[in-house]
Amino acid sequence: MVQWHWDLHKRKPTGGKRRPYRDKRRYERGGDPALTLIGERELRIKRVRGGGIKYSLASEHYANVMDTETGICKKVKILRVLANKANRDYERRGVITKGAIIETEIGKAKVTSRPGQNGIVNAVLLKE
Repeated sequence: MVQWHWDLHKRKPTGGKRRPYRDKRRYERGGDPALTLIGERELRIKRVRGGGIKYSLASEHYANVMDTETGICKKVKILRVLANKANRDYERRGVITKGAIIETEIGKAKVTSRPGQNGIVNAVLLKE
């Protein structure tokens, strides 16, 4: 379901009713959430306003995990999603978003990138 980011339907600061003077415009429309899952890499490419492109990650097996103690970054396999503060339902479904705690081959890691916006999973290794 498409989300609309317009405020013509809202009330005035005084509390009075505001009547929309025009219809919705295409540039006020938002997109659907990417809901990145664990699986074979699938990258969606979207054309955005101005002719640019955005990368949205639908699914991914690997993450770039940074070890802050050694300063080394490794590409490791994602085993499962342990926690997701964005939404408890995402936790059950295994959806990866920024701030999600994932279990990798080298330990627990916290996702620092936005897979649905950046098209990549970057994470920082958590100390046990």
